[in-house]
Amino acid sequence: MMNQKLLSSIAMLCFAVPSSAQDADRAFADFNSQFLDSEKQIYMVYPQSKQVAAIWTQAIYWDMAMMAYEKTKSLQYAKLIKQIYEGNYKHYDGYNWNNSTIWFIYDDLMWWIISFARAYELTQDPTYLAHAVLGFERVWSGTPKVADKGSYDPERGGMFWGWKSDQRGKTACINYPSVVAAVHLYRATKDKSYLEKAKSVYAWSREALFDKQQGKVGDHQVPGHKTNWTVNLYNQATCIGAGVLLYEETKNKDYLEDAKLAANYVKDSMSDPEGILPFKNGIEQGIYTAIFAQYIQQLFPYDKKDVYKKWLAKNVEVAWKNRDDRGLMDKNFHRKAHEKTEVYDASAAVALMQILR
Repeated sequence: MMNQKLLSSIAMLCFAVPSSAQDADRAFADFNSQFLDSEKQIYMVYPQSKQVAAIWTQAIYWDMAMMAYEKTKSLQYAKLIKQIYEGNYKHYDGYNWNNSTIWFIYDDLMWWIISFARAYELTQDPTYLAHAVLGFERVWSGTPKVADKGSYDPERGGMFWGWKSDQRGKTACINYPSVVAAVHLYRATKDKSYLEKAKSVYAWSREALFDKQQGKVGDHQVPGHKTNWTVNLYNQATCIGAGVLLYEETKNKDYLEDAKLAANYVKDSMSDPEGILPFKNGIEQGIYTAIFAQYIQQLFPYDKKDVYKKWLAKNVEVAWKNRDDRGLMDKNFHRKAHEKTEVYDASAAVALMQILR
């Protein structure tokens, strides 16, 4: 008969290690119970608060619902996708891309455009595709209603971060997401101009923002200046996604090798000695891991030894051990969530759990 100490150890292990499907549902339910306003169907910064989370991050939480639906085909997640869409529709002027008060930077729009394109792929609802098509054109070419010329630079290539004079740097956070959105729109519409745009922006990004030896992605480049090589997890993420998507459409293996190089840089150079993903302290930065989850999963089919899955499963195990009595986990997986854990921070491990089901 097992002694009490051994039984206690087994019980502790069962409590600590998440079982992918059931606990992924549980983690997402706990996350939503704390941060998703049940009336407005929009996410708040703090548990049970009335402070609405940043507009661009709402798209990432919507992506999380889509991740869960894609894995489960559950009606509860299909319903959640619709609810989040409707809540944000009411809050953000019906996704009016010309509203320069709501939208004030190109990458905020592009995160939503990606999400709309993915929502169309999953549901075939033409409403989502219409939003994505109109939004992409607004970013690419600009709009007379805002009096901007668009994000794309037809002379030197690449995408500008914003339309104001102090936003004319070319950041990774608009360039790689633009590639991702363009490929998704190509898949949805079969319009080859989207694929050409994706390849063009990727080519500029690879020359200006990608370290071809190490796989790190620079944060931005201001015309006439050298690349700023500050690395951020979400830029690594969208570089991975852009590379995999272009590989799948062109069969050019160089794209896939870039994606693997970018992923390995995160695993081998950005993570801590135990392999735990990096995080940064600052406004809205806790959500970077949730973005990484969305794009690293695109490499799973090309990882025959499941190196990436095993690495991320270890991250989830550490985070799961440190969840609090509300079921929340922090962006720093080594510590417990706390009273002021924000929605951005709490999304990190939850998103990883959705892709590891």
